[in-house]
Amino acid sequence: MSVYSLSIVVPVYNSESTLDELAVRLSQVLPNLTSTYELVFVNDGSRDGSWNKICDLASQYPWIQGIKLMRNYGQHNAILCGVRAARYDIIVTMDDDLQHPPEEIPKLLEKLDEGYDVVYGSPSKLPHSLWRNLFSMFTKRALAFVMGIRTVRDIGPFRAFRSDLRRSFSTFQNPSVLLDVLLSWGTTRFATVKVVEAPRQEGQSNYNFFKLFSLAMVVLTGYSTAPLRFTSLIGFLFTIFGLLVFLYVLGVYFIAGSVPGFPFLASIVSLFSGMQLFALGIIGEYLARVFDRSMERPAYVIGSVTNENKEVGNHSNGSSKKD
Repeated sequence: MSVYSLSIVVPVYNSESTLDELAVRLSQVLPNLTSTYELVFVNDGSRDGSWNKICDLASQYPWIQGIKLMRNYGQHNAILCGVRAARYDIIVTMDDDLQHPPEEIPKLLEKLDEGYDVVYGSPSKLPHSLWRNLFSMFTKRALAFVMGIRTVRDIGPFRAFRSDLRRSFSTFQNPSVLLDVLLSWGTTRFATVKVVEAPRQEGQSNYNFFKLFSLAMVVLTGYSTAPLRFTSLIGFLFTIFGLLVFLYVLGVYFIAGSVPGFPFLASIVSLFSGMQLFALGIIGEYLARVFDRSMERPAYVIGSVTNENKEVGNHSNGSSKKD
């Protein structure tokens, strides 16, 4: 495995109880991979004592940096903040709940050595309920379609990529952030590798059905025109269908001397009304994205950082020390 300098980026939301163990396990893994590394915690508006814990860890370990956002902006927004703050050649993003074991990071780096620019860690066994796994699968397939990457389907938050990809989205400023799409602006060399995903140790996932649905809408309407084209196709097909219905009615009139009654008319009106509302909904989603961008809302706002003037240099081991 090649020698890299590593930046680990972890978005943090209400995970005070897991950060100590995460830092300890990373301190055991990272020195075996490289002599130059850092860990960037991004506190995404946590309501518990996560920020105080990050400050404690930053004072204990010289290679830990903490960033506090002004409020909760979302997982991808927090990751984008950490990615832009990262200093080293390879960036690894992972969750704060220990579902992504630090001991699995070498697998990502080994795959990266094969010439890829982005490598995802795909769980060998899906950890969630059936409905959550199915909806996550749909979202991942939609994301892969938007990215234009046909060879990768298991897209997730446990990823390693080369930091020079940041140049492709250096000017990006939008509240609707999807890091994976941004990475696809700079490369098509994506790969996946099977990793062990541990059960969540504390609390429960912040992604419920409504958040997953909202993410799917951002995927489909925030970075692609495919839904609009699909709506146009449906509209064209229903126009043909309406023409055929009209010809059918004329035929019945001239042959039988009468036309079908109210049930037939009501069903046709309901069908076309439903399609019109569907099309208006799609257009509304795009208008919402345009509205967000016209307001020039930032993807995130940094409130404060730990060890702002500290230089993170080479570390021969993961032992802790006071600054």
